[in-house]
This record gives sequence, C-alpha cells and structure tokens, in this order.
Amino acid sequence: MNSPEPANARISIIGAGPGGLTCARVLQRRGIAVTVYDRDPGPDARNQGGTLDLHADNGQVALREAGLLDAFFALARPEGQEMRQMDAAGTITSHQIPAPDELFKPEIDRGQLRDLLLESVQPGTVHWGRALDTISGPADGPRRLHFADGTTVETDLVIGADGAFSRVRPAVSPAVPEYTGVSFLEAWFSDVENRHPAIAELVGPGSAHAADGERGLFAQRNGGNHIRIYLVQRVPVDWISADGLTTEDTDGIRAVLRDRYAHWSPRMLQMITENDGPYVDRPILALPVPHTWDHDATVTLLGDAAHLMPPLGVGVNLAMLDACELALALANAPTVDDAVRAYESTMLPRSTETAEALEHGAEHLLSTGIPDFDDDAQPVDSAH
Repeated sequence: MNSPEPANARISIIGAGPGGLTCARVLQRRGIAVTVYDRDPGPDARNQGGTLDLHADNGQVALREAGLLDAFFALARPEGQEMRQMDAAGTITSHQIPAPDELFKPEIDRGQLRDLLLESVQPGTVHWGRALDTISGPADGPRRLHFADGTTVETDLVIGADGAFSRVRPAVSPAVPEYTGVSFLEAWFSDVENRHPAIAELVGPGSAHAADGERGLFAQRNGGNHIRIYLVQRVPVDWISADGLTTEDTDGIRAVLRDRYAHWSPRMLQMITENDGPYVDRPILALPVPHTWDHDATVTLLGDAAHLMPPLGVGVNLAMLDACELALALANAPTVDDAVRAYESTMLPRSTETAEALEHGAEHLLSTGIPDFDDDAQPVDSAH
C-alpha cells in the first residue's frame, strides 16, 4: 500500500495526556484531522498528578506552536522555580531563588495543563472509554485498532502517546519498563497554610530536597494550597508487602518510615508521617537504554511510550516536544511514511542522549548534594 498524504490520512492518537493532546492540537491548527482515544471514561475520571515545570527550550516551544503559550503563563507559577536543599535536620544548605522575571521553567499543576490542552482541541476529538487492546494489520497499513469494548477502527497511522505501559509499543518494540531499584512513596498535604504551616514554611513556594545518602525526600508546592512529598528509597519493588503491609495500611507504613528516618529531626519527620490520607507507592520504572525500533510506516511513539526515564523533570517536556515535532512533520511531509521517518530521525537520537544521561538519575536523589541534570532536578512529572 502506498503511504497516504497526511491531509488525507486517518490519524489515531492513543492517550489524551499532554503529549497526545499537544500533537492533536498542533495537527488541527495545520488543518489535519485527528482522533484521540483514551481509556479513561471521561476527563475527570482520575487525579492527573502533581506539579511540573515546562522548559523554555522544549515544553514551551510546543505550547508556542500550539498557540497556547500566553494562556500557559496566565496559569503558571513562576515562584515555583525556587529550590531549597536541606539536610536531615531541616537546615537549608542551598537556596536557589528565581529572578522576578524568570520564566525559564515555571510550574503548573498537571491537571491545569491537561485542561488547557483539552479545551484547545476541537469538540469530539477525544473518544473517552476506549481502552486499546491490540493492533493488527500489515506494517504498510492500513492498521486496525482493537479496543477492550469489542469495537475496532481502521487507521493509517497509530501514534502511541499512552505512557509507560503503552499498548501501542508492542507493535514496534518488545521492550517493557524495568524497575530501577529506587521507589517513591507519595504523600499529600492539603490546606497547608492552615493545617500544616510548619511544612509550608519548610518547603516554601517551590520545591525542597533533602537526603542523607541512603534515603531522601522531594517536596513540591502545588496549586490550591497543596504540597506533595515524595519519599525516595532504594528498596525492593515489593517492599511494602514484604513488610506484611498493604498501601491502605497508612499507620503501618508510617511506623516503618519512622524507623527508617529515625535519625532525621522532628521537623523533617512531619513531612514524612503527618500526611493527609494514604501513601501512594510509585516504584520508578524505565525503558532499556537505548530504546529504538525499526521504522514502521504506520506506527510511531512519543513521550513515555517511546522513552520512559526516571522522573527528573524532562518527561512531559520531551513528550510535548515529540508531539509538536511529529505534528509539524506530518504537516510538511508529502506522505505519512516520510513524516514518521523525519520525526524519528530527530526524536530517537535526542531521547537516547537524554536517557543515557538520566539512566541512574533516581539514585542522585539519595545524595546529600543538589541533583544536577542540566538544571532539570524536578522529579515526578509523570505518572507511572
């Protein structure tokens, strides 16, 4: 089968996260039709996660192409760029304060970013409650999408923007995410200025990191007077069940944490054990490095589906840059096949270089120094 012109192609994006929606938005601005399928029953089916920073050299580039940069700045929190490094006693050892006009990587809640993108695409673009099961059909197309509800759709291009456990990835690659040996335990704090003023003072308006070489924490101010704290440990992936606990056993987990962080000061322990509600277990997974695949004219990947890395501030930024570049390639190439080749020729080397730099990056969050990944030290910008 000859590869169709992008303007005449049936393009299907799997996943209505920031990457998938950015791709859809840029395609529609260039006059190219697209359909997005998402497994969630609706846009409000689940919490979208914590805060993230969008960088001027990737995430903001994509938003500019999407015509949404000014709207982003209206929602973003430039003060969230502040970074505090503390020791186990809670003493600030390093303090990075952004300039009043600094806009290189302002923070925004993930839910706000998702809503901004979702409201920008044409009505009916996203088909909710469509969980992809498998993909069939010849490599030169057309492809057939098989959904869990028994329905099928024929398409000329499948774009996998469906995250760590992508159902599109197996069509081009056998790779699966692997545990890095480091796990995050997420703790939530609400109405912090009133209910947790001491924690609010410790964290400040941005982020705070503390570690003792074996264990650590990373705290992030979110919008709406919330703070999320990620406890960083080098543990077996099943450490909670190995201790005879479940994630619902908040008191039991707190007892384990009090023991593991026993030498930390009381003012730091409050960030570890005084959370509102249960903890969330987030073992850190990553795809093998490098992760590449043989070119396929009808299937490609972006974001975590293509290059899942430790969550150190680049995930959503790279996903949105991938999405933007793929959409522009489709807008400018004579065929879908040509567009996918052009996109992957840039994306795969970039993602390989970044993944190699961050391959053991989660370990650095256990270090007493400030992690330095080209100034990208904000973890947890994507849910696993």
